[in-house]
Amino acid sequence: MSADGVSDEEFDRLMARCGPFEPRPLLAVAVSGGADSMALALLAHAWARARRGRILALTVDHALRPEARAEARAVARWMKRRGIAHRTLGWRGAKPATGLQAAAREARYRLLGEACRAAGALHLLLAHTRDDQAETVLLRLAAGSGPHGLAAMPTVREHADYRALRPLLGVPRARLRATLAARGQAWIEDPSNRDERFARIRVRRALADAETGGAAALAAAAAELGRFRAEREHLIAVALARAVRLFPEGYARLDPAALAEAPADVGWRALGAVLATIGGLAHVPRGDSVRRLHADLCAGALGGGRTLGRCRVLPAGAGCLILRESRGLPSARLRAGATAVVHWDGRFAVGIPARRERLELGPLGAAGWAELAGLEPELREVALPYPARLALPALRDAHGFAAVPAIAFRRGFGPKKTPFAAFEPLRPLAPALFAARDLA
Repeated sequence: MSADGVSDEEFDRLMARCGPFEPRPLLAVAVSGGADSMALALLAHAWARARRGRILALTVDHALRPEARAEARAVARWMKRRGIAHRTLGWRGAKPATGLQAAAREARYRLLGEACRAAGALHLLLAHTRDDQAETVLLRLAAGSGPHGLAAMPTVREHADYRALRPLLGVPRARLRATLAARGQAWIEDPSNRDERFARIRVRRALADAETGGAAALAAAAAELGRFRAEREHLIAVALARAVRLFPEGYARLDPAALAEAPADVGWRALGAVLATIGGLAHVPRGDSVRRLHADLCAGALGGGRTLGRCRVLPAGAGCLILRESRGLPSARLRAGATAVVHWDGRFAVGIPARRERLELGPLGAAGWAELAGLEPELREVALPYPARLALPALRDAHGFAAVPAIAFRRGFGPKKTPFAAFEPLRPLAPALFAARDLA
């Protein structure tokens, strides 16, 4: 039996679960040209027009296949015929020899996010379907993910500058093809969707060969685990609020007694979140090492300290400090005469006014701290743990230190052109909670 398409009325109900939206909304829509994203673009266009809003279609050309440029042009033509604004975003530069799919995905979301910010779009619509959700569950199951990972993709994910929305997450892929057929719209078949060198394509083939209903059952399981994850993430956020104090110099103070009041699975996940934030990591560290550290902290068995997740965990009175290790921090040479904001070591955004001299950005380090304290002895009175000082971003020129913004040291910068170091970690300590929505 052929599938029915998605009507405008049904899409209204799906979008209502992703709200709220501003009057006359502007929606960015990721459109690859495949059936799923083309259907999403047409449905979103009708939805926005009914609210006196509009959409912006965004196509990423990864430059990985010779056909990609022509496909992006085809999408642009289709969008123009429908009266939809369109932009093509190019992934420029060298491509990695390994981990290409992961790198392409990272580049895609970076480009889409930048385009949303430039356009002032608060919402980015993604065309993931029930089938994509089922494939994600199986892939994560094979990778050994726990219940949080098996919750797979949320309907709504909050980012710093936009909301990523997946209104079709409960809709089978076949219904979107029926939607396009009913509206007389062609689409592009990506040959990589048949390439079984990729794990996702092998999983897709296995699901297609399985009994009818397999994808639906897996998506339903993900939804149930999503509700569990949302509940636990709320408890994790509460535990972090009670047990952790963050400092703008890029370190944290932790109260193990307060952390021990939370259930063990909440406590060790909260600890992992702190390690990720201070370590400049995009994701929470995995494995038994975080659980062991959590158990030792709660038992008062930290000893002289530990290292984990690029962090040092050191005893400090009744609590402990979590600080970035001073080893392994990056250095970068900066072009003379350029104003820049450099995102350094996954923790700091460093603002650098233009200077005639070339500057080098790197960690202060032990030798650097000794040199700096010799130049300005009053800096020894800075209320900052010694290990935290060593991991601060510092600017040097040909004559020595030019600035250590976090402790207000600068040389050769005018009062209106002052370097800054803002603590903006890759992973916020308590990001937006997992959005568990009923997709039935």
